[in-house]
Amino acid sequence: MSSDKKSATAKKTATQDAGNGSRHPTNLKFTKEQELHAFREMMLIRRFEEKAGQLYGMGAIGGFCHLYIGQEAIVVGMQLALKPGDQVITGYRDHGHMLACGMEARGVMAELTGRRSGYSKGKGGSMHMFSKEKAFYGGHGIVGAQVSLGTGLAFANRYRDNDHVSVAYFGDGAANQGQVYESFNMAELWKLPVIYVIENNRYAMGTSVTRSSAQTDFSRRGVSFNIPGKQVDGMDVRAVKAAGDEAVAWCRAGKGPYILEMQTYRYRGHSMSDPAKYRTREEVDKVRHDSDPIEQVRLRLLEMKVTEQELKAIDAEVREIVNDSADFAQRDPEPDASELYTDIYR
Repeated sequence: MSSDKKSATAKKTATQDAGNGSRHPTNLKFTKEQELHAFREMMLIRRFEEKAGQLYGMGAIGGFCHLYIGQEAIVVGMQLALKPGDQVITGYRDHGHMLACGMEARGVMAELTGRRSGYSKGKGGSMHMFSKEKAFYGGHGIVGAQVSLGTGLAFANRYRDNDHVSVAYFGDGAANQGQVYESFNMAELWKLPVIYVIENNRYAMGTSVTRSSAQTDFSRRGVSFNIPGKQVDGMDVRAVKAAGDEAVAWCRAGKGPYILEMQTYRYRGHSMSDPAKYRTREEVDKVRHDSDPIEQVRLRLLEMKVTEQELKAIDAEVREIVNDSADFAQRDPEPDASELYTDIYR
C-alpha cells in the first residue's frame, strides 16, 4: 500500500472512531444538578483554554502550551467519581485537570504567564505546576513520567492504608513508553490503588494511532499484567463517570490497578505551535458537530427544561472568571530574580 493510501486510511479510521459513543453506551443518567455541574465545569475549562490560546498568540505565554479543548468530559467525569484525598497527576496537557481539581483560575493563568502568584511562583509555566492542597501532583513535561509517579502515589496510599486512589492520566502517545509497563507490572504485583486513564485523542504528537501502535485497543494494554481495562466514550461525561465509579470501586476494594481508555478528540493541534496538517478541517468539524462533550450536556439540559437564558448566564459567569484571571495574570509582577535559587536541589 502506498504512503498516501496509508495516510488516507488512517484519517478515515480516526474520523470513524473519534467520539463514537454508540460503541460504548452508558445507562447512567444524571440529575439536572449533575448536568448543570458538568456543564459549568466543562465550560470553565473550554473558555479558559480559549483565553490561554489568545494570550499565547499575543506573546503573554511563553514556551509550550497544550490545550485541552474537546477533551473536557474526561477530567470532569473522573472528578465526579473521586472523593477528597484522592490524587491526580497528568502530563503537560494539564490546565483542564487543574481547574477540575478546584485550583483557582487566577493562579493557573498567572503560572501560564510566568507571574509570582502562579501555583509554581511563575517558574513552571504551562507544563509544570502543582497544588498539594488540591491533591494535584503536577503536569509533567517528560512524556510518560507521570505514570511512574502516579504509581508511587498509589504505593504510598497502600502503605498508609488510607483508602485513597491515585489517577494517572496520559495519552495514546505516552502509552508506548517503556516506564508505563514497568509501572503496570509493579502496580499489579503489589495491588496498588491506581487508575491509569489513557486519553486517546487519536494523534499523539501528530501521528495517527493506526500508524504508531501495534495494539490500538489501549484498554488491553494491561492484559499481560492481568490488569483489567475498559474502553469508554470520553466525549460523554456520563460514560466517564460510570467507568470512573467502576474503576474506583475496584481499587478501593484492594484489587489493584485499573485501566480506562478514554476515546476522545482534541480540536486543536498537539501544542500551540502545531498546525495539525495531518488531519482535515472536515474531520475536526465532524467530531465537533456529532460528539462535542459540552453540546451533549447542553441538549440534555434543554430537554430538562433548563432555558437557553440560564445556560447563557452560566457561560457569562465562566467568561467573567476567565477574563478576570487573564487581567490578573497580566497585572501580576514577575518573580523576583532571587526565586532562581529557591525550590531547587543542591
